[in-house]
Amino acid sequence: ADSRVSTGTYVSNRASNKITSLCDKVFLCRSGSAAHTEAISDYVRFYTSQHASEIGQGKEPTVKSVASILKQMSYSNKGLMAAMIVAGYDKKMGGQVFGSPIGGTMVEMPWAIEGSGSTYIWSFFDDEYKEGMSREETERLVLEGIAHAMARDGSSGGLVRLVTVDKDGAKSQVFQGKDVPMILGDMAEPKSNAATVVW
Repeated sequence: ADSRVSTGTYVSNRASNKITSLCDKVFLCRSGSAAHTEAISDYVRFYTSQHASEIGQGKEPTVKSVASILKQMSYSNKGLMAAMIVAGYDKKMGGQVFGSPIGGTMVEMPWAIEGSGSTYIWSFFDDEYKEGMSREETERLVLEGIAHAMARDGSSGGLVRLVTVDKDGAKSQVFQGKDVPMILGDMAEPKSNAATVVW
């Protein structure tokens, strides 16, 4: 996730963490209204901990059960501006990703993107994602995709945070400045010559 939080054209926070832990191996990536998504994540974390205590000690909630709690919260509160992704790992089904656009739908997918920058990178992920990618390849793909979104969307920016989850747990990474790929867009970098006029 990028780290920019904006209010219209004003950037209110340039280093926000939009990835929230819901339990040990399930995470939420938030976009939309920060107030709405933070409130939902708090409720989902609370209900997930209740669910974990009900299923018994030593057992973890499945990713799908946590995603279902989120879906119920979002669907019951349709006025919320909250588009989110629930992803994680459980022993039963392995790694899973659920997309939840505004309105409370929940769909399991091989990959999901949300937020204002997502409109700029759908085709990038359609072209570049391949079934069976390694963890390192997937992390690189996500980093490049977020860099593309940050280059094109004025509401996306800051640093990049990644969380990947497998049977061994979660791995968090932060990419700042020089570590984020530079995307120049579709135009070639201008070359200077004697006829070039600089205003």
